[in-house]
Amino acid sequence: MLQISKPETPEQWGEYFDLRWRILRAPWDQPRGSEKDEFDEIADHVAVRDQEGRLLGVGRLHLNNEKEAQIRYMATEEDCRGLGVGQAIIIKLEELARARGVERIMLNARNNVVGFYLRFGYAVTGPGPTLFGKVKHSKMEKRLQDEK
Repeated sequence: MLQISKPETPEQWGEYFDLRWRILRAPWDQPRGSEKDEFDEIADHVAVRDQEGRLLGVGRLHLNNEKEAQIRYMATEEDCRGLGVGQAIIIKLEELARARGVERIMLNARNNVVGFYLRFGYAVTGPGPTLFGKVKHSKMEKRLQDEK
């Protein structure tokens, strides 16, 4: 069974940021610290652990304005992909967005995971940025009020 929570202790935060760096930055030779940004202090963070307490995946939601939120830094351990970890993260982040009155969630998905977000009702709205000169993204969004 998956356990979903926010990192609380310094050790949990360390694991959280380490997973973000290892999955999202290290493969492209990006330095430690590049997995963080100015919104981390005000964002909602989600960590998914297994019954033994192993961190399996992470994600973050921050508000762009009172009606729009952005999901960033979704990362799942490679050996845990396809096991529902990403699904648990996206469901929790959307729940947090709804609780804040958000009407629209946007994100920039790496092109190799666009299909994941399509399964949860996100739509491609255009090309996104290319990170590190190599990692192409697509802009995606989901309107939460359409689900009511």
